[in-house]
Amino acid sequence: MTMSTRPGTPSLLRAINDRAALRVLLDHGPLTRPELGALTGLSKPTASQMLSRLRDAGLVVPHGMREGLPGRTAELYRVNPSAAHVAVLDVTPARIASAAADITGAVLGTHTLPTPGRAAGNVVERVRAAVAGACAEAGIEPAALHRVVIGIQGAVDPATARLGYAAHIPGWHVPDLVATLSAGLGVPVEVENDVNLVALAEQSHGAAKGHPDFVLLWAAGGIGAALVLGGRLHRGATGGAGEVGYMPIAGAPTARETGKRGDHGFQSLAGGPAVLKLLRSHGLRGGDPARAVRAAVREAGHGGPRAAGAEAALDELAARLAVGLAPIVAVADPGLVVLTGATLLAGGDTLTARVERELHRLTLSRPPVRLSAVTGDPVLTGALGLALTTTRDEVFGAAHPSVHDTPKGTTR
Repeated sequence: MTMSTRPGTPSLLRAINDRAALRVLLDHGPLTRPELGALTGLSKPTASQMLSRLRDAGLVVPHGMREGLPGRTAELYRVNPSAAHVAVLDVTPARIASAAADITGAVLGTHTLPTPGRAAGNVVERVRAAVAGACAEAGIEPAALHRVVIGIQGAVDPATARLGYAAHIPGWHVPDLVATLSAGLGVPVEVENDVNLVALAEQSHGAAKGHPDFVLLWAAGGIGAALVLGGRLHRGATGGAGEVGYMPIAGAPTARETGKRGDHGFQSLAGGPAVLKLLRSHGLRGGDPARAVRAAVREAGHGGPRAAGAEAALDELAARLAVGLAPIVAVADPGLVVLTGATLLAGGDTLTARVERELHRLTLSRPPVRLSAVTGDPVLTGALGLALTTTRDEVFGAAHPSVHDTPKGTTR
């Protein structure tokens, strides 16, 4: 068997060089022409021609002069922040948090839109209002957006185009959700599961960076998971991969006993209400699960009279979490498990170490268990990464509309 590949054309090579240069400018900030040439491996004449092309396309702009170094003063260049803008949303039953950013990833404006009980209103109107709020603070027009990415506690079924796993979020169950939102906003819209977006954030610059196979477990009021296999997010046939809250677990009630909407499975063992009940049974108090877990960690660390109860509570919680993680680890065989969500973040390294110990007692493979390293709103962070990846591909590729990333005509 032989393989022959057509040599790259000049236009293809220019496109490759231009994309490489834009990526370097995004990663390293403003650079001089010689610095850009050195980082991309291009000669001075080629780097100069490339910068001229990118300036003409509106993708690169001057950024002042670099002074104080030996030799001639050098002009700096950066990616044009105004080349494109995106908006991202984090939707929960209580509110919609939104942010607007430029193509460099700089967040220019944020906004929070409360959801008054079950009176959710028209979903297009609410999304439009959330986007408009962030854009107003950013000083840009919503019509100038290149893309909107929405993170939500549910998943769009690719076969039906409807939102599933989200009965607790009213107003979003409309036919052809993504197309409806895109038409209503006049801009391409993506809707992605919120925990999947958190996993993408961890993969890009968090605890899972450099790990092609990992499982992320989110525990707060509810429980969810995300699977990244071979470096790619695994969504499943209906978009519901990772909806583990009601996964049957030994010792927990099943849907057969409680009904599908009853308290059963993993949720009944380690969801927010179950965690609060467990910790209170050991004499620990807190207005919500995260506060109660934080109190348990504090008491366990102080070694006072309530330390034994706190230690026992944390051990039991870790055992419950490990029981739910064990079948996921057995099936997916990940190289890493990442813990996040308000409950697990409140437990910190103290709870994480216990979960790892209990998990390794149950599974043949022994993946390390690590706490999330993403700060701020991880759903918005993941949504922004997804929005920027697609937008940059489209905007940077627009400078070479007739060129593909790889040459045609490859035969085997």
